[in-house]
Amino acid sequence: MLHLQNLVKSYSNQEAVKGVDLKVPAGELFGFLGPNGAGKTTTIKMIVGLLKPTGGTVSIGGYDISDQPEEAKSIMGYIPDRPFIYEKLTGREYLSFIADLYGMEATRALETGHQYLEFFDLAEAADKLVEGYSHGMKQKLIISGALLHDPQVLVVDEPMVGLDPKGARQVKQLFRDLCRKGVCVFMSTHSLGIAQAMCDRIGIIQKGEVIALGTLDELRRQASTDHEHLEDIFLELTGDAHLEQLSGMMAGPRPVGT
Repeated sequence: MLHLQNLVKSYSNQEAVKGVDLKVPAGELFGFLGPNGAGKTTTIKMIVGLLKPTGGTVSIGGYDISDQPEEAKSIMGYIPDRPFIYEKLTGREYLSFIADLYGMEATRALETGHQYLEFFDLAEAADKLVEGYSHGMKQKLIISGALLHDPQVLVVDEPMVGLDPKGARQVKQLFRDLCRKGVCVFMSTHSLGIAQAMCDRIGIIQKGEVIALGTLDELRRQASTDHEHLEDIFLELTGDAHLEQLSGMMAGPRPVGT
């Protein structure tokens, strides 16, 4: 469903992304992890068509994002880490605007939009200006807009930012439900606990290259470790395990009785 083939992005003499190859099938929730500056956001921007690759291809449901951008984007939803939203619209008007962009039939758009407003507890605020929404409410509205046209591929960058525990649980439930319906979800996050709890497979990118790929058990074998938690495995694979040891040394021994 989502296929990255030898994907490269260069700036002057520096390669930010170096020949990334990934295949994410329908119905899979794929986690895309990496340290700051590893190439995650650059890769995501190439996937959704905001950056043109220096080399390689991105295929969305069989459509090349560079050669067939309208077809590819028509079956894709995108939730950025720093979304832009027209704050002088109401929540309902914003969803209507998104529906028009995708050429959705009016009745279907109204019904689907209402379902998401209800799901995210936004119905009472639907006719209020977005500028009065909290950050969490805006995030829920952005997610609703990304899903309004029933995409086959959903690309997500830090979906839980600004959400309270209930909102985070709603999003987790929603993503799993989408995968059960055959949607391909490609999710980047710094929250390794969320990635461990939600993702079917995980890819780890470092210095522009995918250095590990697989299920949690497969990553554990690649790291040659018996650690249970993804955070420990991630640190082993990225070569930062010594930071955890240093942190423990600086903290010193535990006080007696604790």
